[in-house]
Amino acid sequence: MKLGVNIDHVATLRQARYVGEIDAHNAEPDVLAAAEICERAGASGITVHLRADRRHIQDADVFRLRERITTKLNLEMGNTKEILEIALRVKPDDVCLVPENRREVTTEGGLDVVGQLDALRPNVSRLREAGVRVSMFIEPSREQITASHALGAEMLELHTGAFANAQDSDQLAELARLRDAAIFAHSLGLQVNAGHGINYSNIALIRGLPHIEELNIGHSIVARALFTGFEHAVRDMLAAMLQP
Repeated sequence: MKLGVNIDHVATLRQARYVGEIDAHNAEPDVLAAAEICERAGASGITVHLRADRRHIQDADVFRLRERITTKLNLEMGNTKEILEIALRVKPDDVCLVPENRREVTTEGGLDVVGQLDALRPNVSRLREAGVRVSMFIEPSREQITASHALGAEMLELHTGAFANAQDSDQLAELARLRDAAIFAHSLGLQVNAGHGINYSNIALIRGLPHIEELNIGHSIVARALFTGFEHAVRDMLAAMLQP
């Protein structure tokens, strides 16, 4: 199980002081510096979400990361023409298509692939033709998995938000849904990733799921980094992922 670190909230802190596009040599904290620390600590990839409203990650961040990081770049994006054109210029290793709502604090749920097949199909094709691997950020539903597979996505990322927000028996029920989804997706030949709301506590349950190749974790790592430093925060998460 690999770790992709989402560094959006490093940019959130920066944008609290700077508005819009920034001078990369002046504004801090530096997103690229955070990415390099994550890689040094053992992360297998860097994830960023270039939102339509540019509330945290900016266009320049994505191009700088593509040029400088040595692992892989996973770009989360909404299914919009503007962001697609940027993705085709950047050519990240992976693109994860996610739902996007301007009023949300963070991504609130999985992408409705079933209901948006016609809108998604041409953009998935363009990304794949450009040599970019495509993932769908979806709820742990067999219907959404089947639709993602039909679109030609190589991967999917299971939305673990409902699991992270549930307690006791409800959380175990959500864990069972994730397990079933991971097994089903793997049977179709899809790479299975997971993310959203995973932290240093609930990782104890998540790490036991079958067929999960990569976890994408951001907020919890950035929050811990305020007290321990980024390198320690990433290493702590990796250690928690590897416990039996």
